[in-house]
Amino acid sequence: MNKKVVLLALIFGLTGTGPIWAQQLLKLQDAMQIAAKNSPDIKVVEFNLIQQQELLKAQEASYKASFKINLSPLSYSNDRVWYDLEQEFWTTTNLKSSGNFNIAQQLPWTDGTITLSNSLYWQQSSIEKYSSTTSKFNNNVRLQFDQPLFTYNHMKLELNSLKLSFENSKLNYNVQMLQLEKSVTTQFYTVYNQQMKLQISLEEYNNQIANFELIKNKVEGGLLSLEELYQAELNLATSKSSWENAKVSLDNSKDNFKMLIGMDIFNEVSVLADPVVDSVPVDMELAIKYALENRMELRQRQISIENAQASLTQTKANNAFQGNLSLSVGLVGDDANLTDIYHVPTDNEQVALSLQIPIFDWGERKARIKASETQIETQKVNYEDQKNTIVQTIRQSYRNLQNLLNQITIAEQNVKNAQLTYDINKERYANGDLTGMDLSLYQSQLSSKKLDLINAQINYKLEILNMKIQTLYDWETKISIVPSEYKKN
Repeated sequence: MNKKVVLLALIFGLTGTGPIWAQQLLKLQDAMQIAAKNSPDIKVVEFNLIQQQELLKAQEASYKASFKINLSPLSYSNDRVWYDLEQEFWTTTNLKSSGNFNIAQQLPWTDGTITLSNSLYWQQSSIEKYSSTTSKFNNNVRLQFDQPLFTYNHMKLELNSLKLSFENSKLNYNVQMLQLEKSVTTQFYTVYNQQMKLQISLEEYNNQIANFELIKNKVEGGLLSLEELYQAELNLATSKSSWENAKVSLDNSKDNFKMLIGMDIFNEVSVLADPVVDSVPVDMELAIKYALENRMELRQRQISIENAQASLTQTKANNAFQGNLSLSVGLVGDDANLTDIYHVPTDNEQVALSLQIPIFDWGERKARIKASETQIETQKVNYEDQKNTIVQTIRQSYRNLQNLLNQITIAEQNVKNAQLTYDINKERYANGDLTGMDLSLYQSQLSSKKLDLINAQINYKLEILNMKIQTLYDWETKISIVPSEYKKN
């Protein structure tokens, strides 16, 4: 079995945090897989991504030919109607049945619409005065074309807007996944840090137990004063208190970790991390280059600019000169017999040109255009600011990495020195040449230096992850992590 697993199992078995067989041991990769499935934040962005995808599908489907049938099987009326010519009220009765079949095809490349329709109805009418009943069939076949003029392509703009929204949702999903990786990794190492604190406090507590027994025997043998026993007992109580506090801090950090990744809060978990740090070479110029090429936040800023430009196009169309051309041709026929309905057909043609000519709008359109243009400039400023922020962040992260490597080297040497110092003074303490208070200071120094090393190692790993997220490039494996749909050709 792996030595780390044995060590962790021994720690938690001795500290009483729970039965060792009930602990679920998690590696960082395991935690990420659980979080990707259960994280509430990821679920929200996934739902938004699905929503935008379905809206885009619906819009694309709407540009295909639509087929509709409208039926009115029965319509009956019996009314008292005033006839101006005769200056009398007559009772009229109407019985009608109708249906309409319609095929409409939108033309996204022109923003026009072609419609083919066929309307068929049968009507039976009677008028009280004539005591007669007439019935007829009527059919109207029509092909119509409608084309907006002197304005922007509404369909094309709307489709492009939905494509941008969908792309933005995919970008947001990928950004959230990276942020989740950062959050999970940070919390994972927080739990690991608390585990190591518990281990160090347990070692210190065990040392104080051994020291107390040693001093107790010497005091009982008359070799040391009672004052040394009191000091040893105080040191023992202090170390036990630190150990108990470490257990509480560990349990709290575990609860936070389980909440983050979406685990049952009542499950017992421990984390297994590799504290060894291997120096990862990072080139700052390459890091900046990768970040400016690949960062999805920059593409999101570009999408904001494109959306603002689309808004300007729409704004310019308000209170502007516009027109509409409508052309239609058809055949109308009617007869008492359905089979003879087109015996004597009638042509039905129509041409209509309508124009909207604004006269005066008190400066409304000009002001709205100015506001939209200002929004575009704002988004451009945000884009440039985002680029500068990315460069600044990369430079800071690079400096942090170099400094943390130095801090790890220093911390490793400090641990060695503190351990040697403690061992020497422990021997002096056993020989009666050092007080318990002095030994306690050396013990605290050793524990502090061990924690400093662990923190430096964790901070380095987190900073390497931060550089990976900032550049979308894994510097450890030398592999780009840019989603395939955003890789430049």
